[in-house]
Amino acid sequence: MCELEGKRIVVGISAGIAAYKSIELIRLLRKARAEVRVALTPSAIEFVTPLTLQAISSNPVYHSLLDPQAEAAMGHIELAKWADFVVIAPATADFIARLTVGMANDLLSTLCLATPAPILLAPAMNQQMYQQTVTQQNLVTLKQRGVQIIGPNAGEQACGDVGFGRMAEPHQIFTALCEQFQEQSLAHLTVTITAGPTREALDPVRYISNHSSGKMGFAIAEAFARLGATVNLVAGPVHLPTPLNVNRIDVVSAIEMEKVALNYAKESQIFVGCAAVADYRAEKIALNKIKKTEKNDELTLRLVKNPDIVANIAALEQKYRPFVVGFAAETEQVAQYAQDKLKRKNLDLICANDVSNGLVFNSEQNELQLFWQGGSLTLPRSDKKYLATQLVFQLIEIYNKNYCLSKG
Repeated sequence: MCELEGKRIVVGISAGIAAYKSIELIRLLRKARAEVRVALTPSAIEFVTPLTLQAISSNPVYHSLLDPQAEAAMGHIELAKWADFVVIAPATADFIARLTVGMANDLLSTLCLATPAPILLAPAMNQQMYQQTVTQQNLVTLKQRGVQIIGPNAGEQACGDVGFGRMAEPHQIFTALCEQFQEQSLAHLTVTITAGPTREALDPVRYISNHSSGKMGFAIAEAFARLGATVNLVAGPVHLPTPLNVNRIDVVSAIEMEKVALNYAKESQIFVGCAAVADYRAEKIALNKIKKTEKNDELTLRLVKNPDIVANIAALEQKYRPFVVGFAAETEQVAQYAQDKLKRKNLDLICANDVSNGLVFNSEQNELQLFWQGGSLTLPRSDKKYLATQLVFQLIEIYNKNYCLSKG
């Protein structure tokens, strides 16, 4: 789904050890048939050579503000005007500081001041430098001016420290660039998504629920909305901000969620059942708090099944039925159980994950195995926002190939 062909991207590289990663970013951009020009700060040459970058980008590399041959034609201004997008990867603490105060003492900082194109920064620095108040203030200031920031990631750094400061991976930056040129590509679609847990009351103060944070479902809603889709997000009880341009409907129980989800799904082209819906609810909800007494060492609860929301939507009449995506959180035999659920519930696509290690619920990261009729794909572990974007790209590709054709 990434449509970068013919797009003009300036890749700026400042003097950080992560500069070597930019070679892979340029390779990904060229593979997507983007036109790439590379601009270096003078010190960046110590980390990656212009000759290497020229070979990868298939274009001359710019690194001197005072290059007589280039500046005869005002080269830095021409490059600034040429760009559809400017990405700085890595963006060091020094470069971020100079960009914040508007300095133009090298080619790359001058280019950033002179370009009307959007700018994306991928910070990379020592974790202590990143945490410094002045660095955080600089990043906030740049965001307020419309500069976009991706990362940094957390992990072990070249200096041996561990923490936030690692440059976002090339594939993450590449995906972020893809999104910039696809903002309205899904404007023709309405999508309904369920997210978070449900709460099934036992009495006025107690309930049955689960550990779902809703982060994955909210990330999927955000990804669809960024690409221009009309998004309805049916959310169980979670403490998350509503993504921009998303219509959020809050519910509590599975019965409530089903009623709302069915109504919206009938008006949607795609339904994503990401919520962790409680399988059972109390047959009768006590009117008053269930009291513990010294005589009662045990409590017996009679539970009944909750509606299977995703299966019920998949069973709608054809004229109302959307493309249905389910989720399967499993602790064992993940692929087998997911494929069984795909067939049994008549889903178009299922996203399975292994929750046995306890690293998914309330986590910022996840990984998914996708299964559909005639295909499968693994999306490796990454942060949920990036993973959600990758999932949406794959989902739309499957939807366009398999569902639109069958409807059409």
